[in-house]
Amino acid sequence: MTDAKPPGRLRPARLEQVAGSSGTGRDTTGGGTATGVGTAGAKPSAGSAGSGTHARANPAAELGFSGDPGQHGDAGDGMLHAQRAWDGTLATNRLDNLGVNAERQRLEIKDVTAAVALLVDGWPADVRACVQSVIDHTDVSVLALDLGNLDGAGDVLDDLADRYPDRVAVWRVAERPHWRGGTATWGESRAKLLRLDESDVHVLMETSIVLRGDALTPLVAAVAEGAVAAGWRGVDPADGREAGPGRVPALTGDLMAVRRSAALGALPEDANYGRNADLELSLGLRGELVVPQGTLPVERLGTHDVPADYRERESQRNYDGVLRMLSAS
Repeated sequence: MTDAKPPGRLRPARLEQVAGSSGTGRDTTGGGTATGVGTAGAKPSAGSAGSGTHARANPAAELGFSGDPGQHGDAGDGMLHAQRAWDGTLATNRLDNLGVNAERQRLEIKDVTAAVALLVDGWPADVRACVQSVIDHTDVSVLALDLGNLDGAGDVLDDLADRYPDRVAVWRVAERPHWRGGTATWGESRAKLLRLDESDVHVLMETSIVLRGDALTPLVAAVAEGAVAAGWRGVDPADGREAGPGRVPALTGDLMAVRRSAALGALPEDANYGRNADLELSLGLRGELVVPQGTLPVERLGTHDVPADYRERESQRNYDGVLRMLSAS
């Protein structure tokens, strides 16, 4: 597979903000349960048409703006300026509440393709809930790589692929995950999913995560607008503290949308385990990393525990790589 085809409506990645620095955010709020990522058939809501015979005389007033049409007041009046700023904020908030920004994002990315990539290594009930939530709340495809059919998780994937053949694609390998004594590592498995994907935007998602609404549109929209990656949660890799919303130094890999072409050269394929490997991925990306404003409808089902000694050893190994990248930047 090659990257010969240009990505569909992705703006060039903004390079003035390099991973590792911080700043203020940009409104990329999504929400609701309407779908929209990668759907060419998205339509504006019924009330979005232009003015007609029953157009209101002053619709701006209903959105929070004061004054009648044509009344501009004294441009030098400081109180008037403050009132306008206040009115503008109210109007923006009301547009958000009405879902206008979310619908705008869906229309803007209707030609951008995206796919959710799942690495499946057990926990079949969570796998079913995770995939079903993507099916229910978005229109993106699901690409799943099953490692060894642990606890029947691969069988759950097969059932979902049979029910949703146009949405779910499954690859199964006999190798068990590295954390269970097998040879299938996080880095190599994630790299395989990345190369199997042909979408503009590749979404890393853990099977312990479920969507309670369309949490993907704001992430994909942020990438389409110029970010190299956007995620549910940001973090400062130097001290582990949460970062965002807005531009962040790094993103966690539990739910993260990234330009596929950029991820191909940044994914740490030598990582045995995923913890802190997502930080290495973030630091390897050149461009802005963002967490959208607002609360995304996302829920974590629980922790997928692995043997404690393995977790600490491999997490530290990955974090040593993070420290090397930080010291070199």
